[in-house]
Amino acid sequence: MKKFLGYFSSSLLSLSLVVSISGAGGANDSVNSSANEAVKGTTLSVERLWQLDRIGQPVVSADGKFIVAPVSSFEEKEDKGSTQLWLFNDSPDSARAITAKGLSVSQAVFSPDSSHLAFISKRDKDDAGQIYLLPMTGPGEAFQLSNVPTGASNLKWVGSHLYFTSSVWADKSWDEMTQALKEQKDKKVSAWQWNALPYAMFDRWIDEERQTHVFRIPAKGGDIEQITQNFGLELPRQFYGGESFDIDPSETLIAFNANGWDNTVDIKYDIFVANIGASEAVNITKDNDAPDSSPKFSPNGKTLAFLSQKIHGFYGDTMRIKLYSIADKSVSDVNESWDRSVSNIQWAANSKGFYSQIDDAATRRLYYIDASNGEVKAITKATNFGLPVQLSSKYLVATNESFLHPARLVKIAIRNGAFSRLDNFNDDVLAQVELGTYESVTYKGAEGKDIQMWVHYPPGFDKRKKYPLFLLIHGGPHNAITDGFHYRWNAQTFASWGYVTAWPNFHGSSGFGQDFADSINPDWKTKPLADVQAAINWFMQKDWIDSERMVAGGASYGGYLSSILLGTEHPFKALLIHAAVYNMYSQMAADFAVHSTRFGGYWENPDIYKSISPHYFADKFATPTLISHGQLDYRVPVGQGFELFRTLQTKGVDSRMIYFPDENHWVLKQNNSVYWYNEVKDWMTRYAHPNGR
Repeated sequence: MKKFLGYFSSSLLSLSLVVSISGAGGANDSVNSSANEAVKGTTLSVERLWQLDRIGQPVVSADGKFIVAPVSSFEEKEDKGSTQLWLFNDSPDSARAITAKGLSVSQAVFSPDSSHLAFISKRDKDDAGQIYLLPMTGPGEAFQLSNVPTGASNLKWVGSHLYFTSSVWADKSWDEMTQALKEQKDKKVSAWQWNALPYAMFDRWIDEERQTHVFRIPAKGGDIEQITQNFGLELPRQFYGGESFDIDPSETLIAFNANGWDNTVDIKYDIFVANIGASEAVNITKDNDAPDSSPKFSPNGKTLAFLSQKIHGFYGDTMRIKLYSIADKSVSDVNESWDRSVSNIQWAANSKGFYSQIDDAATRRLYYIDASNGEVKAITKATNFGLPVQLSSKYLVATNESFLHPARLVKIAIRNGAFSRLDNFNDDVLAQVELGTYESVTYKGAEGKDIQMWVHYPPGFDKRKKYPLFLLIHGGPHNAITDGFHYRWNAQTFASWGYVTAWPNFHGSSGFGQDFADSINPDWKTKPLADVQAAINWFMQKDWIDSERMVAGGASYGGYLSSILLGTEHPFKALLIHAAVYNMYSQMAADFAVHSTRFGGYWENPDIYKSISPHYFADKFATPTLISHGQLDYRVPVGQGFELFRTLQTKGVDSRMIYFPDENHWVLKQNNSVYWYNEVKDWMTRYAHPNGR
């Protein structure tokens, strides 16, 4: 091990403790030697993760009287979840469900007069999701409003209409679409055909014959009216959702995303604006080749805000707010100089600014952004917050979570960020759990830059003992690990097995500025690897880490970097690699080719791919490795996992392949998730015995 320590410069070992989370003493705490026995059976196991209810994005009525949020729960025997809508107020004990248990509901929106709640649900007789209405000011059951054969989604209630999207055959009537769907269901040929990109997205094939358009239906019922088909444009086939379009308060204008040029391989996401009922839409962002997205009209209808990037082919590029004046059709910047990415915007009720959830130095904080001068004000500080909605002139409503607790519904004071809970979900489960602790540290990484890292300590951590390390490598790569509750890769669950676990936010991670995020392009390997190696050295200096019991793993890009580690000198006794980008050449078969748009394909710039692709370092593979992958993963096709497994087996390296025929880029089903966690535990404990010694 001395040889390994000498491999890295001692200049990488300096440490600065930047914040200690309240109640998370970590390495500064000690307990008696019998602590691990005392918490046996009370840790945050994967089984307990699936006992927790999951609160989603809240909505608030215009009059501020009603707060509604979806709450999902899961049944192990049925291996599926269901979602109910719950009504909340200032008393957590008075929260109540307003939709039936056992169904799935989503995308709740209030009517402008606050009298009704609309949502999408698929009931017994529905072949696809439909719009349902629930009266809020009097008794009554939810009733079905729409009957769209291709289904309704991405619901918005503006004026007297409900607007939604649907993936349709643009040249067919609703009756013809009903027949076409029946023929698809009954046909014996399973083949798909494409003549152009795109052909897939994450876990769904894209039907080349269908387009996604915006429609509306009167809130009182009536005929469905198409909105965007007349323009000869469609919403992007890969990326579309509720943020892809908006309607102004007077129901005069629509703003929406569409491809701004003929190239469908490298789509140009533009914002188009049109009068509803017109036959032509105007591209207001045609001069920008990078993506423009998330159009949102101000409450007074005078301004359209949207998000804009500058670099085509770099999804992690900083997003900035731009404003389009409805009156003079001019475009202006809100805050060009702020070095944080604004990925979401919610207009303030007075149309003078925005509330936003910002990825800021490994924490998702709430901010207010002034629309007139671009000034920003942080409302919250520690722990993650979800997308905010304005309750009144003094309060916001959002979810709040941390590494130690799942999302809770909270009311936040705009003035100082103080918040109070509106729910008591999961308190009964968490009361049975003894959690570990965690803290944020910084160390010097590549080129002497500060690297932030979350360090998690197991329940009953005793700094007088030596513990194994489980180093976690996040995906993206342009997605930082922030102070929130993770179900798929829960550091506290891994720590509960008896490991110190850690998430370093290496070069390329979001939330630390544009230069930091873009510093790894196109060289995905050098700086993140140096940051991980520096993290290893940092831990090796700790008296409470056993350098002979170290393991690591990651998924997606984290699987890529773990595969790079596999071909590099390192101290890890075992690795976990899930859904890894292992072969940069093979990755061209995915739904999204990372480097080709900006830096050229491997036939144009082969040196890039050869220098960073993990498969080129297979001659050095020697570490026992657990691989997992899902068949429905079109983001990183399953062949990547099998290529890596065959390579390891051919080289005689102890390895195991876990294949999920019904999972996508993530392991989402309850029983599969429990199985995956337990297999990971079995693999890691085989090579690095858990608990302090």
